[in-house]
Amino acid sequence: MVKAIVGANWGDEGKGKITDVLANNSDVVIRFQGGANAGHTIINNYGKFALHQLPSGVFHQNITNIIGNGVAFSVENFVKEMKELEDRGVPKPNVLISDRAQIVMPYHVAFDCYEEERLGKNSFGSTKSGIAPFYSDKYSKIGFQINELYDDMDSLKEKIAHAVEIKNATLRNLYNKEEITVDEVFDKLMEYKELLEPYVGDAFRFIRKALREGKNILLEGQLGSLKDTDFGIYPMVTSSNTIAGYGAVGAGIPPYEIKEVVTVVKAYSSAVGAGEFVSEIFGEEAEKLRNRGGDGGEYGATTGRPRRMGWLDLVASRYGCQVQGATTVAFTVIDALGYLDEIPVCVAYELDGEVIDYFPSTTKLKRCKPVLKTLKGWKCDVSGIKKYEDLPKECREYIEFAEKEIGVHIGMISNGPSRDDIIYR
Repeated sequence: MVKAIVGANWGDEGKGKITDVLANNSDVVIRFQGGANAGHTIINNYGKFALHQLPSGVFHQNITNIIGNGVAFSVENFVKEMKELEDRGVPKPNVLISDRAQIVMPYHVAFDCYEEERLGKNSFGSTKSGIAPFYSDKYSKIGFQINELYDDMDSLKEKIAHAVEIKNATLRNLYNKEEITVDEVFDKLMEYKELLEPYVGDAFRFIRKALREGKNILLEGQLGSLKDTDFGIYPMVTSSNTIAGYGAVGAGIPPYEIKEVVTVVKAYSSAVGAGEFVSEIFGEEAEKLRNRGGDGGEYGATTGRPRRMGWLDLVASRYGCQVQGATTVAFTVIDALGYLDEIPVCVAYELDGEVIDYFPSTTKLKRCKPVLKTLKGWKCDVSGIKKYEDLPKECREYIEFAEKEIGVHIGMISNGPSRDDIIYR
C-alpha cells in the first residue's frame, strides 16, 4: 500500500517525525520533490537530526530509502548528510537514488544568491540553495539527469557547452559576475559521478516491483500546501509541487496506488520566509510561542532563521488539507501550548469588510485579516501522555474543535519531540 505524508501549511509542521514513526511499518520511503532548502527534524535513540534531502526512513535498517526523480538533488548535501549519520553511529542506510533525478549544480546556488542580491528588498527570502534556478533549467531542458553521467561523454560535453553559453550570457549581462567554463562543469559532474555510483539505480523499476509485491511505501513531501507552486501563496512559494498528487509524478507511482494521505497540521502556525501569513503574531507574544515550540524553539532546520509565528489558522489548514486530499490528519506540537490561559485560533478571514471561511488566491489574501475565536487553555504539560482520554478536557476540546473546522479526522497527536510521543486516536 502507498501512503503519502505531506504538510498542510507553510512547512515545518513536523512531517519528519511522523514519517519516522510510520516508517516502522514500511518497506520503502520515497522523497518525491524539493531539495535541500528545507529540513525534517527527527529525534530518536541516536540523537537529534535535521534531514534536508535524505528520506526520513534512514534510521530504519529494514527500509529502502529512495530519492525520487522529482527531487532537486544536491550531491554535496547528500554526502554531508550521509557522513553525519556515519559519524554519529547510525548504521549505514539502504539508499537508492533515481537515475532520472537531476542535479543541483554549483552555478544554480550562485545564481540563487545573485538574484536575491539583485532583488534587494523585493527578494523572495530564498534559502539560497539553488532550487529556483534548478527547476528553471529542468523545464528549460538544460539540466543534467544523473543517468547522463554514465553514458556518452561527447554528448554530455555538447550539452554542457549549450548550458554554459546560456549561463555566461546571464552572468555577463545581468549579474556582472565571472563566467564559467565547460571544463569546470564537466569536471564537477565527473566528481559527482564517482561519489554517486554506489547509490544510483533505476528507481522506477524498483518501485514497480515493490508495488507488485504489495510492499508498504511511504511518500515523503517537503514543505506544505501553502508553499506549493500552484496552490500556495504565489510568488512566495517553493519551485516545486508540494502536494501528495505530485508524489505520483515525483516518485513514478500510478496515482490510483496512493490510498492514504496523512496531512500534518501543527497546533499553532509557523513559517520561514516571506509571504502571506494571516494569523501571524509579533513581539513578545511571538517570542514566547517560538521558544516553547518544536524542540529547543522554532528555528529553521536548514537556515537556522527564527520562524515567523502565529495562532492556528483553521482556514489555511482546511484549505491545505483539501489541496492534499487528506484522509487523516496528524496534529503536532500540542505540548507547546500548555503555558497559555487562553488560546486564540483563526476561524475565518475578514476580506474588504466581509467575513469569509475560504482561502482566497494571493492578491485577495494580502487584504485579509484574521477573525479569532478564543479557546480555554489547559495550563499544564501534556508531554508523555499516551492515551487520548488522559489529556486535559480543554486540550481535547481544542483538538476536537480543530478537527471539526478542518473537516478531516485527527488520527495522530504529537505531544513531544521523540518518536514515542504520539497519541493514536
